[in-house]
Amino acid sequence: MHTEERTFVAIKPDGVKRGCVGEIISRFEKKGYKLIGMKMLQVTEEIAAKHYEEHINKPFYPNLVKYITSGPIIAMVFQGYKAVQGIRHLLGATDPCEADVGSIRADYAQLKEYNTIHGSDSVESAEREIAIYFKPEELCTNYKNMMELVTEDIDEGE
Repeated sequence: MHTEERTFVAIKPDGVKRGCVGEIISRFEKKGYKLIGMKMLQVTEEIAAKHYEEHINKPFYPNLVKYITSGPIIAMVFQGYKAVQGIRHLLGATDPCEADVGSIRADYAQLKEYNTIHGSDSVESAEREIAIYFKPEELCTNYKNMMELVTEDIDEGE
């Protein structure tokens, strides 16, 4: 049996500023991942510290914080079969110059430091990152049931 998992994705400030949001979300949806949570927000230094806690003592940490707090992001939660692995594959390598042709980073990013998008690298990271950006009640956990209701309404001519 195939079980679904959730993953966290964030379109970073450069992706938002350049107007790539719709095209990027479309790629995940076309692949079959369900968008169950989404919001635009300005990342604070406190949120950045939680998100990048494993990098706090690394020399590049200040630049990570400066970049992620430089403008709004689109924070999202996707759900689907092997969502973490599948979405990471769609993102491509962290360095856009090394990313596979057709991947999001290859198509939309130019520099490793400004690589347009973030995706969780494990189920555990996804759970931690989702909790940073979303309250449980902000996620549409009955997505399938909602779609069934919409279909019923359409069938009944409402």
